[in-house]
Amino acid sequence: MTTRRIRVGIDVGGTFTDAVAVDATTLELVGQVKVPTSHRHLDGVAHGIVEALDRLLEETGSAPGDVAFLAHGTTQATNALLEGDVAPVGLLGIGRGPGAAVTKRLASLARLELTAGKRLPLHYAHIAEPLDADAVRAAVEEVRGAGAEVLVASEPFSVDDPEGESAVLDTARPYGLPMTAAHEITSLYGLRKRTRTAVVNAAILPRMLSTADLVDASIAKAGVTAPLMVMRCDGGVMSLDEMRRRPLLTVLSGPAAGVAGALMQERVSEGVFLETGGTSTDISVIHRGKVAVRHATILGKGSYLPALDVRTVGVGGGSMVRVADGKVVSAGPRSAHIAGLPYACFAGVAELRDARLATVRPMEGDPDDYAVLDAAGGRFAITMTCAANALGRVPEGDFARGAAEAARLALAPLAAALGTDVAGAAAAVLDAGAREVESTVRAMVRDYRLDKDAVVLVGGGGGAASVTPHLAAVTGFTGRIARNSEVVSPIGVALALVREQIERIIPGASQEQILAVRDEAEHAVVAQGAAPDAVEVEVTVDPQTNTVRAVATGATELRTQDRGHRADDAERLAAAAQSLKARPDAVEVLASTPAHTVYGTESRRRFGASRHPVRVVDADGVVRLHARDARVVATTVGEAPEVLSRVVTETTSYGDGGVRAPAVRLLFGSRIADLSGVLDEAPLLALARSELRSRSPKEPLVAVVEARS
Repeated sequence: MTTRRIRVGIDVGGTFTDAVAVDATTLELVGQVKVPTSHRHLDGVAHGIVEALDRLLEETGSAPGDVAFLAHGTTQATNALLEGDVAPVGLLGIGRGPGAAVTKRLASLARLELTAGKRLPLHYAHIAEPLDADAVRAAVEEVRGAGAEVLVASEPFSVDDPEGESAVLDTARPYGLPMTAAHEITSLYGLRKRTRTAVVNAAILPRMLSTADLVDASIAKAGVTAPLMVMRCDGGVMSLDEMRRRPLLTVLSGPAAGVAGALMQERVSEGVFLETGGTSTDISVIHRGKVAVRHATILGKGSYLPALDVRTVGVGGGSMVRVADGKVVSAGPRSAHIAGLPYACFAGVAELRDARLATVRPMEGDPDDYAVLDAAGGRFAITMTCAANALGRVPEGDFARGAAEAARLALAPLAAALGTDVAGAAAAVLDAGAREVESTVRAMVRDYRLDKDAVVLVGGGGGAASVTPHLAAVTGFTGRIARNSEVVSPIGVALALVREQIERIIPGASQEQILAVRDEAEHAVVAQGAAPDAVEVEVTVDPQTNTVRAVATGATELRTQDRGHRADDAERLAAAAQSLKARPDAVEVLASTPAHTVYGTESRRRFGASRHPVRVVDADGVVRLHARDARVVATTVGEAPEVLSRVVTETTSYGDGGVRAPAVRLLFGSRIADLSGVLDEAPLLALARSELRSRSPKEPLVAVVEARS
């Protein structure tokens, strides 16, 4: 048995459950296994999770006690909503006087459609006085009698005064039903949206509680004592207890696991992650080292669920080719998997003998121009993966690697029909697929205002080689396939940080109120197992919506990584120069901390003043932060309050849009504290003091300051 500590990530998919072991010190992949997802087992997916864990420990020679961290991601909540497999909900609306009419309209949530022809099973009862125990019991018995298996209490303005909802649930507790209060799911105003989010959360609660209990018991029985975490839909993980309270946070967590892998393993600071399977590609954004998150649409309606912004395009490694009028019309959306056809590039040379091109209608309702090969070995699909192999775009050892000769033979009949050679036909296929993906990628780059000079396209999933390399070639963006791309999702689960997001609507928020929201987020991740000294909190204040948002992340242990090689000065300079698109001799070191070096150059604009782009590079030679035009100030923690006050005042912008403090990021120790979400000078400086309160006064500090236009 090894004495190495490992982090285990398990990704429960619809067909297979993948598990990986990552060295807890080096963060390198040391083992991976795949088992069928155990939907039909008596213990459900919990059985497959434990089976995968057992096999993983055996493969890596590890004991249960070697597991330092264990997390799993699951599509169970998503599937429950897609399939309409939810519990009947009893909604207890609270209100009296004019407010009662508003609350009673919540009964119309029963019209929410789960699937075609199937509505959310919801039963409504009204409570005028939440402290009237007899009235509460009567309401509970009414909805329970109608079939409710889980309860939700909702009252207008409960985010300000939750006592009514809490009193109702206290009275209802002896009935033994799972329960939730709307204010526990979100603290944002908007009665209908808040209640809708809480109701959908409740609908999957019984099923997810059962799974959580089975997984918890099974992992404990296996001898693993590490905290069990669950993947969230915003790219972080949460404790099992938190999942029991808010299982809705696991909806859409599948794509979030992949982008977490890109963020943590590939250490992308600015880019687009493309997770390509056989049928589709999920596209998401990493901006300044953080995943792009927005409130998700659930059951066709807006919600207060913070989820990764994922946009799906129907192009994957198995996408079939459509041909008409002597040209490739498109790639997809039909895939070889759904059509039940093998990939031509994975056939043997003998099987492709006497191949001729034909067009078919793979499934009823499809166009009849999908290209296939009828050959000695049967019928085969021409796919994006075939084209990528024919052009040599699939790296050695990649999951999608096929024999080059077979790939060229597969494309030859198509090339003849198009009047070109094999390379030309393969390029035409990849061009068709890339067109579909490119429009979405460019839209996301535009929507999130990514720095086009720094954008990196990172491909993950088994079909990554069929999309990302060619897309990088046609767009001009830097592109690469993630290491171990076929298991990037479970790697993301293994490396993900504990995460919590706290949102409050506070008109004219004071410094004290902003700091209180920040502290609440910090305490929440610590309560879920994050090491206090490993927690980072980003605060955003939106003056248009009066929303104060704090996102806290933290590891469950202080990571003292030993990655072996550390980049030297020349390697770090080369990384900065490449990202800045400048010659190394035009790049200079502006400042440094023990963990980071700040590089800058001067970029002449065609009209007007020059700008000063900046890159922050860590000890491994990875660009961790970039700024288009920034001022860099080196000081110490002790002198920072005075220095920051002066610099912030000097770089504050004044205009028709009001007064806007600069975007400030502080480098100290191993951290980069992002304060760019705060637009007002006073709370910005208060947050800076809060970040530095436990640091040594003599510790070096660097501020990267960007004036806002």
